[in-house]
Amino acid sequence: MADDAISKVRAPRADARRNRDHILGVAEQFFSEHGVSGSLDAIAKQAGVGAGTLYRHFPSREALLAALLTARDDALVSRRDELRTRSTTAADALDGWLDALTDWASAFDGLPEPLRAATTTDQSPLATTCQGFITTTEEFLEAAQREGSARSDVRARDLFLAGLATSWVRGAAMADRDSAAALATLTRRGWETTTRTRDTTGEPAET
Repeated sequence: MADDAISKVRAPRADARRNRDHILGVAEQFFSEHGVSGSLDAIAKQAGVGAGTLYRHFPSREALLAALLTARDDALVSRRDELRTRSTTAADALDGWLDALTDWASAFDGLPEPLRAATTTDQSPLATTCQGFITTTEEFLEAAQREGSARSDVRARDLFLAGLATSWVRGAAMADRDSAAALATLTRRGWETTTRTRDTTGEPAET
C-alpha cells in the first residue's frame, strides 16, 4: 500500500479515537453533574458531535458507563490486591472490599441501578464487570467463612447487592451523612459470626 493510502487509513482511526476520548471526557463531567440518567443527546451536543457519532462509539447508556468505569475498575482491582496482602483478618479484608465496592458504585448519582440491572442479564455491557466483582466478593467471603468469621449461609451476590444499596443510600434524599455508614455497619453485622461495634476511630472492636 502506498504511503498516501496508509495515511488516509490511519487518519480516520486517529480521529475516531480522539472523538471517543473527547466524548468520554464530556460524559464524565456530565454524569458527575447530572447523574447517569442525563440525556445522551445533551452529551453529544456538549461534545460538539452528532448523536449518531456518539451512538457509533457507545450504542447504549450502559456501554458509555462501562467505558467510563474502566479506569475506576483499575483502581478497584488495585484495592483488591492491597486487601489480599495487607489485611489482618479475612473478615477485615471482606469488610474493606465491600467498602471499596461502595465507593466504586458511587462514582455517579444513580449508578447503582444500572449496575443492579446488569446482574440480571448477560446482555448489558456492565454485566461482565459486575460478575467479575461478584466473583471477587465470593473469594473474600469464602476466606472469611473458612476463618470462621463469616456466616456459612451468606452469599457473595447478596453482599455485592448490599454494596450497591449502600452506594444508593449515599444519594438518597432522606439520607444524612451518617446513613451510608450505618447501613454498612448493619450489613457487616449481618454477615459476620461475632457481634462487633466500631470505636471512635471507625475500627472494628470486639464486644
